Amino acid sequence: MSLFPSSLPSSKKDIRTVGRGFQSIFLIAFTLLMCAGIQARLAYLQIAEGPKLRQRAEANRVRTIAKQPERGNIFDRNGKLLASTRYPHSVYLWPMAHTKPSWSVMARRLEQILHISQEEMEKKLIEAGPNSSSLIRIARDLSEAQITALKEYENELPEVQINTEAVRYYPQGEELAHVLGYTRELTPAQLKDKKEQGYRLGDVIGQMGIEKAYENNLRGEWGGQQVEVDGKGRPMRVLGEKEAKSGKDLHLTIDLDVQKAAVKALGNHEGAIVAIDPNNGAILAMVSYPTFDPNIFSKQKLSEHDWQSVQGKQHPLVNRALSAFPPASTFKIITTTAGLESGEFSPDTVLETFGSLTIGGVTFSEWNHAGFGPLGFPKAIAMSSDTFFYQVGRKVGGPTLIEWSRKYGFGQKTGIEFADEESKGLVPDEAWKQKVMKMPWTIGDTINMSIGQGALQVTPLQSAIMFSVPANGGYRVKPHLLKDHEQAKSWRESLNMKPITISVIRDGLRKVVTEGTGKHLNVPSIAAASGKSGTAEAGAGRPNHTWFGAYAPSNQPEIAVVAFGENSGDHGGTVCGPMVLQVLEAYFSHKYPGKYAQSDSKDSQTKVHNSTSTTGD
Repeated sequence: MSLFPSSLPSSKKDIRTVGRGFQSIFLIAFTLLMCAGIQARLAYLQIAEGPKLRQRAEANRVRTIAKQPERGNIFDRNGKLLASTRYPHSVYLWPMAHTKPSWSVMARRLEQILHISQEEMEKKLIEAGPNSSSLIRIARDLSEAQITALKEYENELPEVQINTEAVRYYPQGEELAHVLGYTRELTPAQLKDKKEQGYRLGDVIGQMGIEKAYENNLRGEWGGQQVEVDGKGRPMRVLGEKEAKSGKDLHLTIDLDVQKAAVKALGNHEGAIVAIDPNNGAILAMVSYPTFDPNIFSKQKLSEHDWQSVQGKQHPLVNRALSAFPPASTFKIITTTAGLESGEFSPDTVLETFGSLTIGGVTFSEWNHAGFGPLGFPKAIAMSSDTFFYQVGRKVGGPTLIEWSRKYGFGQKTGIEFADEESKGLVPDEAWKQKVMKMPWTIGDTINMSIGQGALQVTPLQSAIMFSVPANGGYRVKPHLLKDHEQAKSWRESLNMKPITISVIRDGLRKVVTEGTGKHLNVPSIAAASGKSGTAEAGAGRPNHTWFGAYAPSNQPEIAVVAFGENSGDHGGTVCGPMVLQVLEAYFSHKYPGKYAQSDSKDSQTKVHNSTSTTGD
């Protein structure tokens, strides 16, 4: 027997399996697939997702501190400041502040100091989105006590910054509220619509009036700094800066002295006063009452008292100068125009007037229930005889009255910049009555329209345009609030009236003041004036609406003023006549110092307002 193992090959089967069969092929394929997947993922991240990822990385390293533009100032026609900017302190957070571990401590402290709920703060941060690199404002207009508290606890508030920002300020307060409007932070719905125009979360925007009409001029352009920060978010260096571009300043046609006089004249009467240049439509004053303080909308949050001041039953946000009401006897200007321009009446026509007239089986009364005897057009305008104009309206017919109403601009918007706020009023006709009342037009509708009653609806601004037609010699002007140096002809359109028609109307309107229902204006404190009163029925059980419109000087008019009293009761000559007088006195005393006599005392003005009139329209 051999002591050593045989060197011959063993007859036993080799049991090693690694590397045999398909295993090696599988491992090679698996490795290749994994490598391909990794390469594909890298390619996707670098090529497809690269810009987004670079942006995120940059956002972690570079932050933008946005700088809000300063809104353009607004001035009156003489350069007096109407709207400007103040600079309160505001609190800002970084967009991801609510995801940090310190948020629970920070949120509680901010709630205590700012009186803003954690949910409200988080909502603003979530709306901004996690990729936002701009600071998010959560509170504005901080008090000194709040600023002090934030600085005391700044070690608990690492993601909080206090900055100043530009906030709208209206130094005249309520006096120009309906002209200037107000600005307010964008609502979510507005932000969605305006995002493409460059608006961002927290932006303010004009919500009514001039602020809304000229938003694009006033808003300016955002600027800001790009700041490199370290891992803890602390600024290291400024990488770049873009200056914010202020909005454009605007100069309005408004005369602040006339505006203030109109505010004082209207007082606490619900209604409106409009003053315009009858030659080119430039608005000198526009007042509506009740009114509001536009400064309250610059607050971060309105108090209950603030909300009540703008949400009352009297609707203080409504601009009554652009709201429609029955024009009453001021409409007799148009009835006179229709009568003379139609050829149905001559300038020297004389008609008998009566205590009442029965037409179509309906009795229509004279306002004094007695009549005035025989009258021509000028005297009929002066005495505001209803029965005289009933006869004119019946003779010319409804279609002619309607035609001239529309030529004067009734039933359509005037073209003023406040298109969204302006009512076009209503000039009823056959089609309207059939549609709304399911009834045909009747002679009674024509009779009512002839004295400005029935369904006819006119705004105080439209009425001021009507008074401008005889004042400027037969042109309908387009009202506007932005001052420019265009010639008057660019703002007016001829109605192609006969010179004699204009002469008759002007004669009648002058007689209103010298011997008719507008004697309150026949005083030496203003230039010779012409005008017309109106008293409109407002429905059963409700006090009358009252009107008075005038222009002066009568021979070469510079200003036309219309006052309207909503449910004021009494008569137009008594309630609104003194209002118009006060506005005219302010205009002429400021423009021509010392030329006209001083106006009566405040006591006499008060007596005029409170007197019980025995005159008519």
